[in-house]
Amino acid sequence: MRDSDWTRILGWPGYRVWRSEIDEPSKRLKLWVRRKRGNRALICSGCGRRIHEIAEVYEREVRDLPCFEYRTTVVIELYRVKCPDCGLKTEKVAQLPSKAPFSKRFEDAVGQACESAAARRVAKQFGLAESTVRGIDLRYLERWAASRRKPALRQIGVDEIYLGKKQKFLTVVSNLETGEPLWFGRERKKETLDEFFQTELSAGQRMRITAACVDMWEPYRLSIEQHAANCRIVYDKFHVLQHANRAVDEVRRAEFFRKGGRMRGLVKGKRWLLLTRWINLSGPKRQELNTLFSMNRRLLKAYLLKESLERLWFYRYEGAMLRYLQKWIDQLRWQRLRPFEKLATMLLDHLDGILNYCRTKVPLGVVEAVNGNIKTLLRRGRGYKNLRYLLLKAQRLAATRTEYVVFRKAA
Repeated sequence: MRDSDWTRILGWPGYRVWRSEIDEPSKRLKLWVRRKRGNRALICSGCGRRIHEIAEVYEREVRDLPCFEYRTTVVIELYRVKCPDCGLKTEKVAQLPSKAPFSKRFEDAVGQACESAAARRVAKQFGLAESTVRGIDLRYLERWAASRRKPALRQIGVDEIYLGKKQKFLTVVSNLETGEPLWFGRERKKETLDEFFQTELSAGQRMRITAACVDMWEPYRLSIEQHAANCRIVYDKFHVLQHANRAVDEVRRAEFFRKGGRMRGLVKGKRWLLLTRWINLSGPKRQELNTLFSMNRRLLKAYLLKESLERLWFYRYEGAMLRYLQKWIDQLRWQRLRPFEKLATMLLDHLDGILNYCRTKVPLGVVEAVNGNIKTLLRRGRGYKNLRYLLLKAQRLAATRTEYVVFRKAA
């Protein structure tokens, strides 16, 4: 095959193949590449200015995408230029985005493969080390983040993820309108969220934030009130219902210890059944739950209170929501359900943040969806030491709506 044919196959603008070598036993293809005669625009890799003075000519070997069954290596002829500002620098080549021995389209292929597969699987596919794949993926994500336009920030969500006994908590700040994370911080202190407002946002950006969806963690509320004056705090519906589930579980445990002998076995092992919404239960599970309710009235009352509390967020007017909450609290009279009495006190203490849902509409559930994506990445990657890498992976996952394929072993 002629060198001009290899030039068209390679497809590097401004470069031509002047020598080729094929090793059939090892299935390897090696191409020697240099600039075309008309391509003399040299750019400094440091400052980006045009340079005319050449200091040195050398060759660099990089791996490119495979050609058919052959592993392709490109030996490119490069120049070192004398830049008045940067000194002796290597010229900037679009096909070589970094100092690593890989071409840009090879790194793009590895990065795209890492979007839907674990790094160890991609490493096996391309014949690379797992650490090399992670480095390529990080550079691919950095280039993607630098080229995209950041969306406007008007509504934020703040939540934490439990990472384990050593690393403890990870604070996650997300954009509720786009559904992607914005920033990660260690721990869940007020100083953690203060760092986000001080380092990531300008004064104008903080003033344009109109709503923040958070749980009832006090340090987050204090930090938001200090740095975002025009922001209304809306307490997340799912965190409130989580407290209601805990109240049901406390009632279940109390009934488990109060009943003795044979009756105690009826309550035992029914935790997840009681915490599941009625609409999500199958016919046999509903029948099992009705049998339990017929023998224990307190569990029935606790379950009905938990199910009816969710209707609080069906209302769109502040007065109607307040009236429904008051009626819900009135149902607790003479019920002797101490966990739900504590829950009612907590709801009244955080009433303004609950009513803010009627004043400022925010998409509920986005924070939990972002946390779910992050936990998926943590499971597939078996943890991340680099928070910047994890953040870029989560942003790319949210932007591209990538879905992972889960393979399960046959029983």
